[in-house]
Amino acid sequence: MTQPEHFIEGEIADYRYDESGILYAYSKSIKRTVANISSNISLVKKITADKKVPLLIYLCNSPVPDKETRKFSTEQLPNVYTAMVMVAKPGLSQLIMSILFKFQKPPIPMKSFTNDVKAKDWLLQFTTT
Repeated sequence: MTQPEHFIEGEIADYRYDESGILYAYSKSIKRTVANISSNISLVKKITADKKVPLLIYLCNSPVPDKETRKFSTEQLPNVYTAMVMVAKPGLSQLIMSILFKFQKPPIPMKSFTNDVKAKDWLLQFTTT
């Protein structure tokens, strides 16, 4: 996957917010912490003008975050996103979902795809634009 020319750089991902109302995230191979997740949430809110939006994230391999970070991240999802789609090679997104949501269901609608066209089609139902 290649990143578009006009994107906003972040510590854990780079972003593109398009006219369809979907926020695209290009994940980086960095360990997630409560601190960098917090600053990332601030960045996302700035990009979206504090509006909850659907997220399409292109996953890459990255270190597994600690329990506190996973809990914090899960709690923050519904404050920022209406739904989330993960696009990755087979197996990666399922692994991440099983790590994050081992004992509870996701707090927002969430799905994984290997095809970003199908992912976007599913996500469009959660746009408000």
